[in-house]
Amino acid sequence: MAQAFDASAYGQAIADVYDDIYSAIIPEGSTASAVDRLQELAEGGPVLEFGIGTGRLALPLVKRGLTVVGIDGSTDMVDELRAKPGGEEIPVTMGDFATTRVPGEFSLVVLAVNTIYALPSQDAQIGCFRNAAAHLRPGGRFVVEAWVPDIASSWAGTALRLLVVGERRVLVEAARLSRADQMMHTTKIDMTADGLRLLPANHRYAWPAELDLMARLAGMEHEHRWADWCRTPFTDDSRAHVSVYRL
Repeated sequence: MAQAFDASAYGQAIADVYDDIYSAIIPEGSTASAVDRLQELAEGGPVLEFGIGTGRLALPLVKRGLTVVGIDGSTDMVDELRAKPGGEEIPVTMGDFATTRVPGEFSLVVLAVNTIYALPSQDAQIGCFRNAAAHLRPGGRFVVEAWVPDIASSWAGTALRLLVVGERRVLVEAARLSRADQMMHTTKIDMTADGLRLLPANHRYAWPAELDLMARLAGMEHEHRWADWCRTPFTDDSRAHVSVYRL
């Protein structure tokens, strides 16, 4: 029997080191580019972030004058947000962003950094698209950032990737692939002077075309797809995508 989905599990494992790890993994300037693009797409309207986490995107958006509301399943991640300047002022509802509703209509719903894959099944991911659509005002947008599946790199069923090499941190990711149900079970191995941490996470991956179909089922249409937040054209060689859907 499949284990019940726990929306708080990921944050319990990683919240206290999340910002440090992702500042090392995410390309320099990516966060600033993401904030620029999201500000443009919001067109001055209110923003809802699914999986708001530690506020990497939400806090700079608020500084630019936008109203931002969040949904998150992890109290540990939101505690990190609350500890930052301005974090206490951002309304956050605790719950599964595939089903949890908050009051109001939004011009933009955001789901960044592969968080769509945290949902454990196709049905849950479709539910997320429908939940996004239910929160959008007419003409509003849903933005999804995710990696493009590359199952050839782990065709044997397992893979090992070196993510970060530095004087103070070496980060490795071990992955086990289950192609039949499009699941990738990963554990990041974070090695620092303070010791070794194991950071597990599961991903129900999906190709861009599958996400496009989910959007159509939710009453949205595909508006843009870029390889990154800088609007780099999406091609056969792209390893990630930023997809914009419009209600």
